Amino acid sequence: MKFKNTCFILTTLALSLAVCLATGALAVEPIKIGVAGAHSGDLASYGLPTLKAAQLVVKDINEKGGINGAPIELIVGDDACKPEIASNTATKLVSAGVKAVIGHICSGATKAALPIYRDAKVLLISPSATTPSLTQSGEYPNFYRTIAADDAQARTEVDFTINILKVQKIAVIHDKGDYGKGLAEFARTFIEQSGKARVVLFEGVTPGAVDYSAVVQKIKHSGAEAVIFGGYHPEASKIVGQMRQKRMTTLFVSDDGVKDDTFIRVAGKDAEGVYATGPADVSKNPIALEYREKFKKTESADPGAFFDNAVAATLALANALAKAESIDQETMAKVLHNDKVATPFGAIQFDAKGEPIGIEFSIYQVQNGQYVQVR
Repeated sequence: MKFKNTCFILTTLALSLAVCLATGALAVEPIKIGVAGAHSGDLASYGLPTLKAAQLVVKDINEKGGINGAPIELIVGDDACKPEIASNTATKLVSAGVKAVIGHICSGATKAALPIYRDAKVLLISPSATTPSLTQSGEYPNFYRTIAADDAQARTEVDFTINILKVQKIAVIHDKGDYGKGLAEFARTFIEQSGKARVVLFEGVTPGAVDYSAVVQKIKHSGAEAVIFGGYHPEASKIVGQMRQKRMTTLFVSDDGVKDDTFIRVAGKDAEGVYATGPADVSKNPIALEYREKFKKTESADPGAFFDNAVAATLALANALAKAESIDQETMAKVLHNDKVATPFGAIQFDAKGEPIGIEFSIYQVQNGQYVQVR
């Protein structure tokens, strides 16, 4: 009788095991990673390249067996680059069980979402959020980025405008946001410290407005030889267009929020000659070439802004997960700080504050309808 019971138990276990294997119940749990940013709205041209970059890198990783045998599952969250939406997006991603997030894209949205990730012990790597306080305040030890901060970007803009363009009177305009205003304030400070030029106008504009003729008129009356603009392409294209309508030849220098093909398409011929900062041209880097080609095969177009930075962010995160052999934030942080990883920008790692070591800004100019690196 005991023998029969034993046989029955073994047979039951065997059948249960077979059912589990057939249904995948014993499969390794996937590592959930969030991808957050503007996937809709006016600034989707910044967020969608990041999403595609993450998808392409993760596809390669999963095809090679995942991270230590576990596949990566991407959970996508759209914040439209709006702080009031970003916090809700972050809450949803945390509730979905993400262990890390690639994003957010805009600094204001990132700032709104970060406390939620910090409290949930979720690590965040942004390819494009450049506000310095995100790393320098010490509030967010879970935050990293694969792009240089706005103080470095503003320094690049100011040095170029004063020393290369030989401008002495500068109007500094911004969109009142965390990113745009913050960058403009750094620019103003660096101009004043230079002793070679002066700020003849410092003015904020309202994002989304149809008419910027009032600030354009102020720029004209100020006698500014150049405008340094802090903000994004929708406002920049309108301001530049209205300046050119008034036959103003004032130079226009902006940031990586404007170094986007959408700005050129919207501004049209008025975009010609505009300068903008952006991550260095990495088109000859083998990793950059590999993922740009993969993008073109599926999208039949060139990748947009921050694509290379997003590839770098995804590769850095995957390396941290693999080397740490853990989803613990502090364990992954040790790898990010101490281990170099190959990216489109070369081998990078992160300093104690989460800033990337090895990534800097360059100057681009619109020439014949496309951005060309000039310095």
